[in-house]
Amino acid sequence: MTGRILVVDDMEPNVRVLRAKLEAEYYEVLTAMSGEEAIRAAREQQPALILLDVMMPIMDGFETCRRLKNDPITQHIPVVMVTALDQQKDRVDGLQAGADDFLSKPINDVALFARVRSLLRLNSVMDELRSRGASGRGSGGVPKLQTLPENSGGRVLIVEENQRFGQRVARKLGAPYQCKIVSDQRVAAELAAQGFDLLLINLATTEFDGLRLCARVRANETSRHLPILGMLNSDDKEHAARALDIGVNDILERPVEAGELRARVHTLLQRRFFTEQLRTSLDQSLELAFTDQLTGLFNRRHMDQKLEELCKRAQFEDEASVVMIADIDHFKRVNDTWGHQAGDQILHAIATQLKNSFRAIDIVCRFGGEEFVVLMPGADLASAKAAADRFRLNIEQTPFAIGQGMKPVHITISGGLARIHGSDKGNETLARADAALYHAKKKGRNRMVTATKQSAMKKAMGQN
Repeated sequence: MTGRILVVDDMEPNVRVLRAKLEAEYYEVLTAMSGEEAIRAAREQQPALILLDVMMPIMDGFETCRRLKNDPITQHIPVVMVTALDQQKDRVDGLQAGADDFLSKPINDVALFARVRSLLRLNSVMDELRSRGASGRGSGGVPKLQTLPENSGGRVLIVEENQRFGQRVARKLGAPYQCKIVSDQRVAAELAAQGFDLLLINLATTEFDGLRLCARVRANETSRHLPILGMLNSDDKEHAARALDIGVNDILERPVEAGELRARVHTLLQRRFFTEQLRTSLDQSLELAFTDQLTGLFNRRHMDQKLEELCKRAQFEDEASVVMIADIDHFKRVNDTWGHQAGDQILHAIATQLKNSFRAIDIVCRFGGEEFVVLMPGADLASAKAAADRFRLNIEQTPFAIGQGMKPVHITISGGLARIHGSDKGNETLARADAALYHAKKKGRNRMVTATKQSAMKKAMGQN
């Protein structure tokens, strides 16, 4: 996986070395010589990953990272701090500033490219969610993501070779985390799909194959997004690289230090929290894109897509389907007499009646104004007409509330139905249903009329 990487270091030789290594692997490399320059480049160029030196004048790497993570434009970009510092306190400080990982100088190439590949995979998922969410809203903007509170905790599944070692790790992690310890990898794979927030696994043991467990967790649809933190000995670089390529999110060196353990766990849970926010935002965007906000029904945009799909099924699979278009009779009188708020209440109530009157597979849409469309896959015209008449009669017999202290009103509805023929386009079927609706209105309203092939032509010519 290629991508654009921003290298930040105030020492030109260090920049040249990293740039050469990355470009040899076909990554696009941007460079910055200071924290301020890095922040500006990150905002303007939106790199997929930032390799950030810690020891820089004026603004060090910790402060630069902190500012990047506090900016909604750059907070999603993974940051790897590159430093000669090898104290655990420095790593903890960096993680608390928002860094995703550390690389120690001199940089080991295996560790470097394993980290780069892992974090680029992460960022590609987040970028896709961000862009699709923005597209669904019809806007290029993405809201600022909320950070995970420090004391939020979570359910952690610890996979260790024996309970005593697992309990020691659990104590170091401490409250408010809730830990469950297992030593059987088959049991662990089953539990990983049951609502845990993080998998913490000892990859250094020979009692079970930790990498195989990680691969199994990633292959399971239910657990594939579960963050995985692997524990390994500090000198086992090749094992760590393989783990990252399989899908382990982060590596914690043994012996485990409590501060770094908590910091890395919180960082992984923060990433997951970001991703969940983006997925929720995407779901909401899609809902806004295809849902009528007043009635909660599908909107015309969604109707057009589904209608074309039914036309293709009629053409290639010879599957019968029916389109119904319905219109509230004399709806203008409702708005003129009782106001638009009363009209909105009636529209919402009719939408509820529509959803309750047709099958679960039928697609109920608000076409616009007081018009509704129901797409009935696999239905024949006779059964669709019977369902439409039941709905019409139900509307006729229902008193509709229009406000507190106001007398309910009675309304009627008219509709037209058309069968989708194999040669039809969506607008042709809709035109025949609309022509049948026109005839229902001309014949006195409060009725459902089925269309013929000539219906649309007759309407166009002004005939009954």
